[in-house]
Amino acid sequence: MEVTNAVYPAHEQLQEFFGSPDDGPFVMVNLIKFKERAEYADDPSIDISGREAYALYGQAVSKVVEGRGGRVIYSGDVTGLLLGEVGELWDMVALVEYASQAAFMEQMSSPDRASIERHRHAGLAGQLNIRTKLRPT
Repeated sequence: MEVTNAVYPAHEQLQEFFGSPDDGPFVMVNLIKFKERAEYADDPSIDISGREAYALYGQAVSKVVEGRGGRVIYSGDVTGLLLGEVGELWDMVALVEYASQAAFMEQMSSPDRASIERHRHAGLAGQLNIRTKLRPT
């Protein structure tokens, strides 16, 4: 299995993700890797860690998600690996529930999110986003 972190999805990934039927709520698993130091293209004088920059984004984006019926279920630091093998561990895991694919797309293109995206880009080395769906019982 090859694993590649990315900061933004490829066009093909977006088409596949949003091309599937919208079947209600889902949970996104976010495996997050930070840059050691944040890199702000618009203001190189900002001297904070990648984790700190992403935290600024995280606090603000939680409100954007909640405003569209979603919620952060869990957010925590990766502290170890029990099973399997990876070249490098992610720094953080976040589970975010979205009301629907449409709500997810709306928050992604929201002007509120656009205004905070610079912190995400500055602090993020890469991540994996994995959409999950509750299995009917």
